[in-house]
Amino acid sequence: MRTARNRLRMPARNRNAVLVTCVSWVLLLLLVLSACGGSGPSNNPSNNQPAQPNKPVQTPPGPPIQCTSHSKNPVTLTMYYSSEKQQWISDVVTDFNSHNFAACDGPTTVKAVPIGSGQSMQEIVDGTIQPDIWSPAGSVWLTLINASWREKTGSELVATGANDTPSLVTSPVVIAIWKPMAEALGWPNKAIGWADIAKLSTTPGGWVAYGHPEFGDFKFGHTHPDYSNSGLDSIIAMTYAAVGKVRGLTANDVMNKATQAFLTNVEGSVIHYGDSTGFFADKMFSKGPSYLSAAVMYENLVAEANNGKNYPNLAYPVVAIYPKEGTFYSDHPFAILQANWVTSAKKAASQAFRNFLLDKPQQLKALQYGFRPSDPSIAIGAPLDSAHGVDPGQPKTLLQVPTADVVRTIKATWETERRKVDVMLILDRSGSMSELIGGISKIDAAKQGLKQFVSLIVDSDNLGLTIFSDSSEVITPISPLGPKRQDVLARINNIVPGGSTLLFQTIADQVQALQATPSKDIRAVVVLTDGMDNLSHLTVNQLISQISASGENAGNAVKVFTIAYGSDADASGLTKIANATGGQEYAGTPQNIQQVYVQISEFF
Repeated sequence: MRTARNRLRMPARNRNAVLVTCVSWVLLLLLVLSACGGSGPSNNPSNNQPAQPNKPVQTPPGPPIQCTSHSKNPVTLTMYYSSEKQQWISDVVTDFNSHNFAACDGPTTVKAVPIGSGQSMQEIVDGTIQPDIWSPAGSVWLTLINASWREKTGSELVATGANDTPSLVTSPVVIAIWKPMAEALGWPNKAIGWADIAKLSTTPGGWVAYGHPEFGDFKFGHTHPDYSNSGLDSIIAMTYAAVGKVRGLTANDVMNKATQAFLTNVEGSVIHYGDSTGFFADKMFSKGPSYLSAAVMYENLVAEANNGKNYPNLAYPVVAIYPKEGTFYSDHPFAILQANWVTSAKKAASQAFRNFLLDKPQQLKALQYGFRPSDPSIAIGAPLDSAHGVDPGQPKTLLQVPTADVVRTIKATWETERRKVDVMLILDRSGSMSELIGGISKIDAAKQGLKQFVSLIVDSDNLGLTIFSDSSEVITPISPLGPKRQDVLARINNIVPGGSTLLFQTIADQVQALQATPSKDIRAVVVLTDGMDNLSHLTVNQLISQISASGENAGNAVKVFTIAYGSDADASGLTKIANATGGQEYAGTPQNIQQVYVQISEFF
């Protein structure tokens, strides 16, 4: 081996020459790559990717920023914004971050987080999140957060000057309805409003009275007003319609018995609530008129439904009804928070980012996503046109945002006016639920989640609890929660793990029991399991054939919400079950299970 190695050895001067040559080529290659940008970051950064350090700093568009100091330190902004505008925000934030814009300091990076308006407001007030920029879906949330912040700190979190919280984009709050149903109500020759919805909700036979028994019952939907902007706007608009006002709403108006009866009539046709306007839109457009006749959402979602791409199998065209009594614009305000964590550098960078969003190229992009630009120089055109089911000449009447106290009164009285729920909780107590994950057993964490859910259901709602392993047992039947709340909590505490997994049969039994019980309430089953069924004689497909929502009134069927608890659960099967019934599937762990139950409670 040594002889062979010596034969391969070359003279030192030759080795040095080769080394110099190699180094020269490497340096040349690096120079070329540097010139081409090959060693820099991707040309398509995500919306949270940092500004590019090798690019020159650029001046953002818009008016000059008034700087109190200067530095070269990079600035990172955190923005929490309503998820309705996620596609547009993701697009424009990616563009902003790619330019290395700087205001008074170094390059600015924006980290944008989509979240429901109500949830983000509560988390800001609680101190769970500390965004520099907040953009809820509507200005009503600015009124509410200032009221809550004053109670907590004695000061306002959002400035209220005329130019402090400009609208980024707008989209009217509308009632989306299938075109044949709108025509049955007299559209487009007749203006439709909340009074028509209330009448349709209470007319015996529903659509039969309008000559369309094939439409079945009138099935309506809007999101939960505690968590979603469109849901809150809905109940405020209903209240205005009930008293015949467009401004100056008072607490006495809200408490009027005729007002409360009007809202109760509308709410009686709601199939469920929820925290996401997009969820309602997707369910309605995917499942068709048997699931939802109409739902409150934003104009841009109606235009999107009719674009022929997102829902190629749309049952009928969808049209936007702009309620004749008046509606709101979802105006997407841009608020730089007046909080101690927002430094002067962040304020300046936020102003630069705001100017960028309001600049014409970004506003034109907003139109492509179905929003009305806030820039008045941009003409409204496709997709905001009659071909996409919307009317850019509407709305004719706008409603005034009430005071915070009046909004709180509306929300409080809605709790008595909303449609009640009959819900059966089902918990897997098989032996595998004793497993420890992250220092807590799966069964103990699940019990905490159940108790969290029970705490969020009001006394007048009906709740039951079933457990299963080798067999199933109803430990409390569906009945009013109020008188038995403490007993239910005690029974949850006493659940112990053991046995196998009789999953499918347990779901079938409880769904069929709810189906057999006459009720005008929302009916739902919420099931948590950590494993695969190993005892039922039913397959998942056989179960689905028994419990699937079908017929012209599928939207009023029993909905099954499923929780795949841990990696051993049958997530695929549970998703099929939820989708077949109009429910939703969640991924649960001992660490997030309480939040999962909170999310499910928002449907009721």
